[in-house]
Amino acid sequence: LLMSDSAWENDGDGGVMRPCTTCSAFRLVLGALLVVALLQLLYLSFLSGLHGRQQRSRYSELFGAAARRPDRPSEADAARLERLRYALSAGGAFDASGQYRVYKNLIRSEAESERPLLALATHASVSNLHHLDSLLGRWRHRLSVAVFAHGRDVGAAAALLYALGVFCPHVRALVDFHLVCGSGEAAGFPERDREQFAGLEDCAGAFGRLEARRDEHRNYAIGANVSYPNNLLRNVARGGVDADYVLVLDVDMAPSADLHRRFADMAARRRPAADEVLVLPAFEIRHAGRLPAAKPELLRLYQVGEVRPFYEELCPRCQAPTDYSRWLNLPGPGAGPLGVAYTLTWADPWEPFYIGARSVPPYDERFRQYGFNRISQACELHVAGFRFSVLDSAFVVHRGFKVQGEFHSRKDEENRRNRLLFRSFKEGLKSKYPNSSRRC
Repeated sequence: LLMSDSAWENDGDGGVMRPCTTCSAFRLVLGALLVVALLQLLYLSFLSGLHGRQQRSRYSELFGAAARRPDRPSEADAARLERLRYALSAGGAFDASGQYRVYKNLIRSEAESERPLLALATHASVSNLHHLDSLLGRWRHRLSVAVFAHGRDVGAAAALLYALGVFCPHVRALVDFHLVCGSGEAAGFPERDREQFAGLEDCAGAFGRLEARRDEHRNYAIGANVSYPNNLLRNVARGGVDADYVLVLDVDMAPSADLHRRFADMAARRRPAADEVLVLPAFEIRHAGRLPAAKPELLRLYQVGEVRPFYEELCPRCQAPTDYSRWLNLPGPGAGPLGVAYTLTWADPWEPFYIGARSVPPYDERFRQYGFNRISQACELHVAGFRFSVLDSAFVVHRGFKVQGEFHSRKDEENRRNRLLFRSFKEGLKSKYPNSSRRC
């Protein structure tokens, strides 16, 4: 360091000047501090560059056709990404009403070539899709999911669905995704939504990103001028997987454990008749983290009030025809081979959950939002001549009790509108099934 004139001192013997040792030491310390600061800046710059390279590597893994994964060859990555690009560029197809755009089979499972005996179909908005994680914990077989997106969610939806396939091996292996949005909206290639992937490293992170959006809105409260097309979504999900039989559930429900194997064993002994659907009694549980696996456990939770019939508080008549008392008191522990306990004729306003063949009539897509969407389909099954056979030891469970006051503000208005639609729907069935003596 160069010393200025002020860095000299008198030696006290005739005015001879000598260097100021104190000043020199100060400047040495100051210089050392400057060197340390410079090294810190260089280190931070290195870390920033490393993070950038890591993020670019992550984006390359997500979007790069030549990227390699340890569990899958790069050719599969490239093919999967190219198929997504093509599906989005095709622009989907409009539904019958012309109000919605449908990207069917936007992302296919790796098991798509295998025709399953039984598949599960479900639907959700982006903010309700986090339930898929726990559903897959119970159902480890083919699953068809129709996702509704609106507004800013449309751009993010394809990216989030693609991320689940990239980071979650069980999703990639089993789940077929379909995307539905308004006809005036379109999903872009997820490369435009890279911010959706910032910080994602594994499957838990991908589902955590969805979990963070759970409180943004409910399925039926997306926006003042946005109608959640639940029956359209059910049809898209049901038709999106080529299975002999399909169980359609809401995404916040789950079937009893080992249903797929037990149903396969039953079908080997006795295939359902062409005019028969297999009803699974529906329940709801107070604590969602404690889903019963089998009927004995369900009975124990029912006896202590942790489990009750589905919609018991809101609409007991909607499930009462299941005859819960009869089902709960069937002889035997319910751990043996799956079978039919009894057969029922549909009664208004029953809306059962059931396993049905591909020949089952679709849901009427005019019903949107809240009210009569599932009842209308059960009503048509009845008029079409179907019978409802209740399985003796299989069931479905909704996570949490359904209680008054938890619905969105427009529920009653939607219910009134759909009630009027239901009246005209029933009249239409007379023309659709002129030889049927059954009425709803």
